[in-house]
Amino acid sequence: MATEKLRAWWAHRQGLDGSLHGAPAAGVLERTGWMRSVGGSAPYLGLFARARLDRETVDADVARLAIHELPSARGCAYVLPAADFELGLTVGAGAPAGEIAAAEKYLGVTQAEIEQLCVTVADLLDASAGPLDSAAIKAAAGPAVRNLGEAGRKRGTTTTLPLALGLLQVRGDIRRVPANGRLDQQRYGYVRWTPSPRGGLSDMDTAQTELARRYFSWAAPASLKHFRWFSGFTAANAKKAVASLELVPLDGTDLLMPKYLADDFDAFTVPSEPSYALLAGIDGIHLLHREMSRLLDDADVGRPVPGGRAGETLGGQADPPSHLIVDRGRFAGLWEFDTETNKIVYKVFGDEDAALRKTVVETEEFVRDQLGDARSFSLDSPKSRASRVADLRA
Repeated sequence: MATEKLRAWWAHRQGLDGSLHGAPAAGVLERTGWMRSVGGSAPYLGLFARARLDRETVDADVARLAIHELPSARGCAYVLPAADFELGLTVGAGAPAGEIAAAEKYLGVTQAEIEQLCVTVADLLDASAGPLDSAAIKAAAGPAVRNLGEAGRKRGTTTTLPLALGLLQVRGDIRRVPANGRLDQQRYGYVRWTPSPRGGLSDMDTAQTELARRYFSWAAPASLKHFRWFSGFTAANAKKAVASLELVPLDGTDLLMPKYLADDFDAFTVPSEPSYALLAGIDGIHLLHREMSRLLDDADVGRPVPGGRAGETLGGQADPPSHLIVDRGRFAGLWEFDTETNKIVYKVFGDEDAALRKTVVETEEFVRDQLGDARSFSLDSPKSRASRVADLRA
């Protein structure tokens, strides 16, 4: 199977070929997959690259619950469309259950204690005129929140409150709202969720199958290994989840594709003209499979990591060390935003052309005028990326 065709097809299915320009945020997420944010700019960059959506439009969609950031696959927070709220919460329910089980085993916490705290938190939010952050909830709940001492500190669970908040979120009883309405930060308040999005999808087997159905529409061709990475399912559960999906293998590979896409894939040809996109390193074009080598040319595997240690190469990384420049599915370069100059600093793996410069200018204006910065994650800062910026500029 030609690598170029696979890459270009993945980019096409991800809407990185211009086919989703003007689509609403929820429609983009339904077509291309849930987006990670980790307090960074990835959702904004991804929605801008695919649909040319500005930050104000995306934030308005968050405010009216057309899209929302929720705990979901593997217990990780993703930005989901409203149509998938229940599914995301259902498949993410195992994470808080596991945290409570560990707290019971190692910290003397009981399920009954957490359930009672859930009632207290829900009552406080019912009585509140606006969102309450965790500090305000803890203060108002008083002795209902128990400090877990040194043992809890060592395990990263200092009080019982995070356990209750996690459980209430996956049940759809409360939701976490960004303090300033933006997705690229990690300051939150909590509100009651009425009516709850949970209700009809109580069967975990059905939820796992529905997640597999969505995943292979977003990411195919993909292997069971790729799906297991995204979902966090065991090998047995992953096989069970895909059993009814009519997935067909790609000759000579371990990759699978829904049967209804097979004819489209066979007829697909690699575009002759470049189609550039500037994306976050955790964009779905990478993170849905999390296998960097499939998008790197052999000639680029040995390139040094910007700001990395001596001898570190791109081919040795699990994830991109900087934001990505993608052309028809290939990693064509790396970039960062320099807040001192308000410019994008980038390095291209090959020749630079007018189409790339145009895409850089458009993305630079978007970041400068609407985001202010392009953080990779919540703790990313101009200081922490200084060495990467210097290497890319060189």
